[in-house]
Amino acid sequence: MRAIWSGEITFGLVNVPVKLYGATRSHDISFHQVHDDDHGRIRYERRCEVCGREIDYEHIDKAYEDGDKTVVLSDEELDALPAEENDEIDVVQFVPSDQVDPILLGTSYFLEPVGRSSKAYVLLRRTLEETERTAIVTFTLRTKTRLGVLRVHEELLALQTLRWPTDLKDVDFGPSRSKVSAKEMEMSAALVEQFSDDFHPEQFTDEYQAELRRLLEAKLEEGDTVDTDATFGKQSSGEDSEEGGKVISLMDALERSVRRRRGGDTGAGDDGEKSGGTKKSGGTKKSGSKKSSSKKSGGAKKSGSKKAGSTKKSGSKKAGSTKKSGTAKRSGASKKSA
Repeated sequence: MRAIWSGEITFGLVNVPVKLYGATRSHDISFHQVHDDDHGRIRYERRCEVCGREIDYEHIDKAYEDGDKTVVLSDEELDALPAEENDEIDVVQFVPSDQVDPILLGTSYFLEPVGRSSKAYVLLRRTLEETERTAIVTFTLRTKTRLGVLRVHEELLALQTLRWPTDLKDVDFGPSRSKVSAKEMEMSAALVEQFSDDFHPEQFTDEYQAELRRLLEAKLEEGDTVDTDATFGKQSSGEDSEEGGKVISLMDALERSVRRRRGGDTGAGDDGEKSGGTKKSGGTKKSGSKKSSSKKSGGAKKSGSKKAGSTKKSGSKKAGSTKKSGTAKRSGASKKSA
């Protein structure tokens, strides 16, 4: 087990060197999503809603939205903030254990004693146990200041995060006023007594996860499986753009080009926006190889394949009649004879 943090507990003039370990793990079976038709993996991509490209993490900034205004912060600006960096779990109070509301409790960690002698560690653990107190502490983990409690777990000290009081939501509902009779309280107490017992968590099991695991094991034994590598399909060969993003698909690029032209077409002389960086689709030629205005947006055929003199009725074609790449259909209006 790897420690995720190391430092020391401090209270008064006492320092207790410790290492911090995650105390819990999930027992749930993890799934990923696949297409029900061909069992291909479903990917979630970081797509920019302005340029439509898939964006790498190194080109992503954080932003805060305030109504109709958004503030963008770069990593450099966030790193310049005076984030607290220390390796101390500072005890600020010892309080009765029953005063800590369980609704505030968060993630649990185990604390391991460090050094040749664990006397200070054992002393703190036994003091908390015998006085029935819980230590309220502050500490820094992953640059964030956190509130927490130190409590006893068997032979170890356990650190558990506390939510800040402002994290609790205010509610505007509650039970209506109801009169409870003494007889009803007596019957309720008797029912509680019938179910009373010592708590042994190991006697409880997650029946759903157990049945799910049996189902998976049965399908594996029967060979009801698909090849894992096949679920990934063929890797995309799209080239990165200068901005560090990738066009998602040819169809997306074409649809965006059509929408933009419809919104701001300037006439037959306008070549439109070229779909730079568009991936290959079938026999479509790359639009990245620039020719002087002979290529229309969406991967139109090169005009260099025909001599200017042999072109049918020069000037009779409108820009909207350019053929789409990979199809024989004309986009919109057919050729008009002059």
